[in-house]
Amino acid sequence: QVQWIASGGGSAQVGGSLTLSCVFVGHAYGDYCLGWFRQAPGKEREGVARIDQGRMTKYADFVKGRFNVSRNNAKNTLDLHINDLKVEDTGVYYCAAGDGDEAECLELEQSEFYVWGRGTQVTVSS
Repeated sequence: QVQWIASGGGSAQVGGSLTLSCVFVGHAYGDYCLGWFRQAPGKEREGVARIDQGRMTKYADFVKGRFNVSRNNAKNTLDLHINDLKVEDTGVYYCAAGDGDEAECLELEQSEFYVWGRGTQVTVSS
């Protein structure tokens, strides 16, 4: 019933850029903690970026300086701008929303995100 609809995935070259976008359908997400996750082949799903209700952000060390997360609460959209792509960025990317106020959102455990997008494939080639 409630869901994320993702777009922007695809193939790109090393050093290139991609923008992933999600729009939430069925509910307003202005008060929710939002995040992006990815799962590379053979690896567990990992968090890559968070953005809280006040638009404060946190990034995994391996994407700092290259990824930029933003949200538009009025439009229920969540974007991930990826720059300087690396081969290891390849994987399925998921947008997610869940519990956690501003005091805890940036440190929220993955299990506390309960609405997940279907996932969009990102493939980076040299």
